[in-house]
Amino acid sequence: MEPTGQLKFKRILLKLSGEALAGKASYGIDTDILNVLAREIKEVRELGVEIGVVIGGGNIFRGLAAAAHGMERAQADYMGMLATVLNSLALQDALERLQVFTRVQSAIEIKELAEPYIRRRAIRHLEKKRVVIFAGGTGNPYFSTDTAASLRAMEINAEVILKATKVDGIYDSDPEKNKEAKLFKEVTYLDVLQQRLAVMDSTAISLCMDNSLPIIVFNSSRVGAVRDLVLGKEIGTVVSTASKDFPKKLPGGFAAGARAGSASDNARSTSDKKK
Repeated sequence: MEPTGQLKFKRILLKLSGEALAGKASYGIDTDILNVLAREIKEVRELGVEIGVVIGGGNIFRGLAAAAHGMERAQADYMGMLATVLNSLALQDALERLQVFTRVQSAIEIKELAEPYIRRRAIRHLEKKRVVIFAGGTGNPYFSTDTAASLRAMEINAEVILKATKVDGIYDSDPEKNKEAKLFKEVTYLDVLQQRLAVMDSTAISLCMDNSLPIIVFNSSRVGAVRDLVLGKEIGTVVSTASKDFPKKLPGGFAAGARAGSASDNARSTSDKKK
């Protein structure tokens, strides 16, 4: 496939939630959704874009939720990391059935199933036009897959993080409850931190802010969204160093609950401290 326009981004990090793979179910992997994601990644890859992917594991196991019920936190987080490996292997299989060369690199060593994470090797895979899926989070408990996405994006010199959610971006109020909710086109890292917007956890946002790595929050159910973004179409919400779109104070004191995802996404944005 030949690109129909000039690429805005040539190397991206795509962050997917584990819950997205479950579809309408509360657990497991919906193969239909998995195949749709794989086809979209293939389409973007054929434009010449180099793609790294980080997937959460919440559709299988969520470390912080287990810890809240008495499980030792670090143990629960390591189990969550294994859940991300399962999702990564599933996506690799879906991509390779579409003839997309894919490598899974894991932050925790599982040499029979995945390569160990080695930065230079990951970059070489990308240069060879392979999709690289980063599994196992950061390899450390207490860190989320959002933080892993920020870290891996910087390590591979990605130009942007594309954060897939269940709504169209960041709003001034809950779009599922308020049909008049305003979608912001741009917000700053400080807006996210100070107003406690549910985009990514604070560690992930701080890493991006310190390294001026932009984040684009978009709706994963929008057909062709990733392709449109890499071709420069303005969809979703951009999180970066400057914004002309965000008010100093959200109306109605809604700052603490402003939306970047579904109700479950928001509740989990800080609880994804695992993987």
